[in-house]
Amino acid sequence: MKICGLNKTTLLDYPGKVAATVFLGGCNLRCPFCQNGGLVLHPGVEPEVPVEDVTALLRKRQGILDGVCVTGGEPTLTAELPYFLSQIKGLGYLVKLDTNGTRPAVIRKLLEQKLVDYIAMDIKSSLEHYEKVSGIHGMNLEEIQESVRLVMEQAPDYEFRTTVVRELHKREDFESISKWLRGAKVYYLQAYRDSEQVIRREFTSYSRAELEEFKEILRGTISSVQIRGLD
Repeated sequence: MKICGLNKTTLLDYPGKVAATVFLGGCNLRCPFCQNGGLVLHPGVEPEVPVEDVTALLRKRQGILDGVCVTGGEPTLTAELPYFLSQIKGLGYLVKLDTNGTRPAVIRKLLEQKLVDYIAMDIKSSLEHYEKVSGIHGMNLEEIQESVRLVMEQAPDYEFRTTVVRELHKREDFESISKWLRGAKVYYLQAYRDSEQVIRREFTSYSRAELEEFKEILRGTISSVQIRGLD
Protein backbone atom coordinates (compact mmCIF):
# COMPACT_ATOMS: atom_id res chain seq x y z
CA MET A 1 0.00 0.00 0.00
CA LYS A 2 1.13 3.55 -0.66
CA ILE A 3 1.01 6.06 2.18
CA CYS A 4 1.19 9.56 0.72
CA GLY A 5 1.46 11.56 3.93
CA LEU A 6 1.83 11.39 7.69
CA ASN A 7 0.91 13.94 10.33
CA LYS A 8 2.74 12.75 13.43
CA THR A 9 0.53 14.58 15.93
CA THR A 10 -2.90 16.17 15.68
CA LEU A 11 -5.42 17.39 18.22
CA LEU A 12 -8.05 18.07 15.55
CA ASP A 13 -8.55 14.99 13.40
CA TYR A 14 -9.82 12.58 16.08
CA PRO A 15 -12.34 14.30 18.38
CA GLY A 16 -11.13 14.27 21.98
CA LYS A 17 -7.98 12.31 21.19
CA VAL A 18 -4.29 12.93 20.51
CA ALA A 19 -3.64 11.17 17.23
CA ALA A 20 -1.46 10.69 14.19
CA THR A 21 -3.00 10.95 10.72
CA VAL A 22 -2.13 8.74 7.76
CA PHE A 23 -3.04 9.86 4.23
CA LEU A 24 -3.74 7.29 1.50
CA GLY A 25 -3.92 8.26 -2.16
CA GLY A 26 -6.61 7.67 -4.75
CA CYS A 27 -10.33 8.42 -4.76
CA ASN A 28 -13.36 7.31 -6.76
CA LEU A 29 -15.10 10.70 -6.48
CA ARG A 30 -14.17 14.03 -8.04
CA CYS A 31 -15.64 16.62 -5.70
CA PRO A 32 -14.51 19.91 -7.26
CA PHE A 33 -14.00 21.55 -3.84
CA CYS A 34 -11.76 18.74 -2.50
CA GLN A 35 -8.90 20.03 -0.35
CA ASN A 36 -6.60 17.09 -1.18
CA GLY A 37 -6.48 17.44 -4.94
CA GLY A 38 -3.06 15.85 -5.28
CA LEU A 39 -4.10 12.70 -3.45
CA VAL A 40 -7.24 12.42 -5.58
CA LEU A 41 -5.97 13.30 -9.06
CA HIS A 42 -2.29 12.33 -9.01
CA PRO A 43 -1.62 9.87 -6.18
CA GLY A 44 1.11 8.17 -8.19
CA VAL A 45 3.37 11.22 -8.09
CA GLU A 46 2.76 12.05 -4.43
CA PRO A 47 5.63 11.44 -1.98
CA GLU A 48 5.60 8.00 -0.36
CA VAL A 49 6.01 7.25 3.34
CA PRO A 50 7.14 3.66 3.95
CA VAL A 51 4.67 1.62 5.99
CA GLU A 52 7.59 0.56 8.19
CA ASP A 53 8.24 4.21 9.11
CA VAL A 54 4.63 4.63 10.19
CA THR A 55 4.58 1.50 12.35
CA ALA A 56 7.96 2.45 13.85
CA LEU A 57 6.58 5.87 14.80
CA LEU A 58 3.51 4.29 16.37
CA ARG A 59 5.63 1.91 18.41
CA LYS A 60 7.74 4.82 19.61
CA ARG A 61 4.68 6.88 20.60
CA GLN A 62 2.78 4.23 22.48
CA GLY A 63 1.45 5.88 25.63
CA ILE A 64 1.64 9.32 24.01
CA LEU A 65 -0.85 9.02 21.16
CA ASP A 66 -4.38 7.75 21.69
CA GLY A 67 -5.28 6.89 18.14
CA VAL A 68 -4.60 6.95 14.42
CA CYS A 69 -6.75 8.62 11.76
CA VAL A 70 -6.69 7.00 8.33
CA THR A 71 -7.85 9.36 5.61
CA GLY A 72 -7.27 10.17 1.95
CA GLY A 73 -8.24 10.21 -0.82
CA GLU A 74 -10.55 7.32 -0.08
CA PRO A 75 -8.98 4.68 2.19
CA THR A 76 -11.50 1.93 1.43
CA LEU A 77 -10.08 1.65 -2.11
CA THR A 78 -6.84 0.24 -0.66
CA ALA A 79 -6.90 -3.55 -0.64
CA GLU A 80 -4.38 -3.75 2.20
CA LEU A 81 -6.46 -1.53 4.49
CA PRO A 82 -7.77 -4.30 6.80
CA TYR A 83 -4.27 -5.64 7.41
CA PHE A 84 -2.90 -2.15 8.01
CA LEU A 85 -5.64 -1.36 10.51
CA SER A 86 -5.05 -4.68 12.26
CA GLN A 87 -1.40 -3.66 12.71
CA ILE A 88 -2.49 -0.36 14.25
CA LYS A 89 -4.99 -2.06 16.54
CA GLY A 90 -2.32 -4.57 17.52
CA LEU A 91 -0.23 -1.71 18.88
CA GLY A 92 -3.10 -0.69 21.14
CA TYR A 93 -4.37 2.33 19.24
CA LEU A 94 -7.88 3.51 18.52
CA VAL A 95 -8.61 3.81 14.79
CA LYS A 96 -10.63 6.55 13.11
CA LEU A 97 -11.55 6.01 9.47
CA ASP A 98 -12.53 8.83 7.11
CA THR A 99 -14.65 7.62 4.19
CA ASN A 100 -16.97 8.84 1.45
CA GLY A 101 -19.22 5.82 2.01
CA THR A 102 -19.09 4.48 -1.54
CA ARG A 103 -17.88 1.01 -0.47
CA PRO A 104 -20.26 -0.28 2.19
CA ALA A 105 -18.97 -3.86 1.84
CA VAL A 106 -15.55 -2.72 3.04
CA ILE A 107 -17.06 -0.73 5.90
CA ARG A 108 -19.11 -3.76 6.93
CA LYS A 109 -16.00 -5.98 6.92
CA LEU A 110 -14.00 -3.52 9.02
CA LEU A 111 -16.83 -3.25 11.54
CA GLU A 112 -17.27 -7.02 11.73
CA GLN A 113 -13.54 -7.44 12.36
CA LYS A 114 -13.62 -4.65 14.98
CA LEU A 115 -10.88 -2.73 13.19
CA VAL A 116 -12.41 0.74 13.52
CA ASP A 117 -13.49 2.68 16.61
CA TYR A 118 -14.75 5.86 14.94
CA ILE A 119 -16.04 6.49 11.42
CA ALA A 120 -16.28 9.95 9.90
CA MET A 121 -18.44 9.70 6.78
CA ASP A 122 -18.74 12.54 4.31
CA ILE A 123 -22.25 13.47 3.23
CA LYS A 124 -21.62 15.31 0.00
CA SER A 125 -25.10 16.77 -0.34
CA SER A 126 -28.75 15.80 -0.42
CA LEU A 127 -29.42 12.64 -2.38
CA GLU A 128 -31.07 14.75 -5.05
CA HIS A 129 -27.81 16.62 -5.74
CA TYR A 130 -25.22 14.00 -4.78
CA GLU A 131 -23.97 13.39 -8.30
CA LYS A 132 -23.47 17.09 -9.01
CA VAL A 133 -21.51 17.72 -5.83
CA SER A 134 -19.44 14.52 -5.99
CA GLY A 135 -18.47 15.08 -9.63
CA ILE A 136 -19.58 11.58 -10.67
CA HIS A 137 -22.59 10.89 -12.87
CA GLY A 138 -24.37 7.57 -12.54
CA MET A 139 -23.04 6.79 -9.08
CA ASN A 140 -24.82 4.19 -6.96
CA LEU A 141 -26.65 6.15 -4.29
CA GLU A 142 -27.93 2.94 -2.71
CA GLU A 143 -24.34 2.24 -1.62
CA ILE A 144 -24.17 5.64 0.07
CA GLN A 145 -27.45 4.96 1.86
CA GLU A 146 -26.27 1.51 2.94
CA SER A 147 -23.09 3.01 4.40
CA VAL A 148 -25.15 5.51 6.36
CA ARG A 149 -27.21 2.65 7.80
CA LEU A 150 -24.11 0.66 8.72
CA VAL A 151 -22.46 3.62 10.42
CA MET A 152 -25.55 4.54 12.41
CA GLU A 153 -26.34 0.97 13.46
CA GLN A 154 -22.92 -0.63 13.92
CA ALA A 155 -20.09 1.88 14.32
CA PRO A 156 -18.81 2.18 17.92
CA ASP A 157 -18.68 5.96 17.41
CA TYR A 158 -19.19 8.14 14.38
CA GLU A 159 -19.91 11.47 12.77
CA PHE A 160 -21.42 12.62 9.51
CA ARG A 161 -20.09 15.80 7.95
CA THR A 162 -20.66 18.07 4.99
CA THR A 163 -18.25 20.63 3.61
CA VAL A 164 -20.63 23.47 2.81
CA VAL A 165 -19.96 25.38 -0.42
CA ARG A 166 -22.02 28.44 -1.31
CA GLU A 167 -22.09 27.60 -5.01
CA LEU A 168 -23.13 23.96 -4.46
CA HIS A 169 -25.37 23.79 -1.38
CA LYS A 170 -28.70 25.44 -0.69
CA ARG A 171 -31.17 25.49 2.19
CA GLU A 172 -33.24 22.79 0.49
CA ASP A 173 -30.29 20.39 0.61
CA PHE A 174 -30.15 20.57 4.39
CA GLU A 175 -33.89 20.18 4.68
CA SER A 176 -33.51 16.97 2.70
CA ILE A 177 -30.45 15.79 4.66
CA SER A 178 -32.29 16.35 7.94
CA LYS A 179 -34.92 13.84 6.83
CA TRP A 180 -32.39 11.38 5.44
CA LEU A 181 -30.17 11.36 8.57
CA ARG A 182 -33.01 11.48 11.08
CA GLY A 183 -31.81 10.03 14.39
CA ALA A 184 -28.09 10.45 13.66
CA LYS A 185 -25.84 11.09 16.62
CA VAL A 186 -23.49 13.82 15.35
CA TYR A 187 -23.36 15.96 12.21
CA TYR A 188 -20.80 18.63 11.37
CA LEU A 189 -21.23 21.51 8.98
CA GLN A 190 -17.71 22.27 7.75
CA ALA A 191 -17.06 25.70 6.32
CA TYR A 192 -15.37 25.55 2.92
CA ARG A 193 -11.83 26.92 2.83
CA ASP A 194 -9.89 27.77 -0.30
CA SER A 195 -6.33 26.50 -0.66
CA GLU A 196 -3.69 25.68 -3.27
CA GLN A 197 -4.73 22.00 -3.18
CA VAL A 198 -8.40 22.52 -4.10
CA ILE A 199 -9.28 20.79 -7.37
CA ARG A 200 -11.18 23.82 -8.72
CA ARG A 201 -10.52 27.14 -7.06
CA GLU A 202 -13.82 28.85 -7.79
CA PHE A 203 -15.80 28.38 -4.60
CA THR A 204 -16.66 30.37 -1.48
CA SER A 205 -18.01 29.70 2.00
CA TYR A 206 -21.18 30.73 3.75
CA SER A 207 -20.95 33.10 6.72
CA ARG A 208 -21.33 31.85 10.28
CA ALA A 209 -24.81 33.34 10.46
CA GLU A 210 -25.87 31.44 7.33
CA LEU A 211 -24.35 28.19 8.61
CA GLU A 212 -26.24 28.69 11.88
CA GLU A 213 -29.47 28.76 9.86
CA PHE A 214 -28.59 25.40 8.29
CA LYS A 215 -27.68 24.11 11.74
CA GLU A 216 -31.13 24.95 13.07
CA ILE A 217 -32.76 23.01 10.22
CA LEU A 218 -30.70 19.92 11.05
CA ARG A 219 -31.16 20.13 14.81
CA GLY A 220 -34.78 19.16 14.37
CA THR A 221 -33.84 15.54 13.63
CA ILE A 222 -30.16 15.10 14.58
CA SER A 223 -28.99 14.94 18.19
CA SER A 224 -25.87 17.12 17.88
CA VAL A 225 -25.14 19.53 15.03
CA GLN A 226 -21.96 21.58 15.13
CA ILE A 227 -20.05 23.99 12.91
CA ARG A 228 -16.33 23.62 12.33
CA GLY A 229 -13.75 25.38 10.20
CA LEU A 230 -14.53 29.05 10.85
CA ASP A 231 -12.10 29.64 13.71
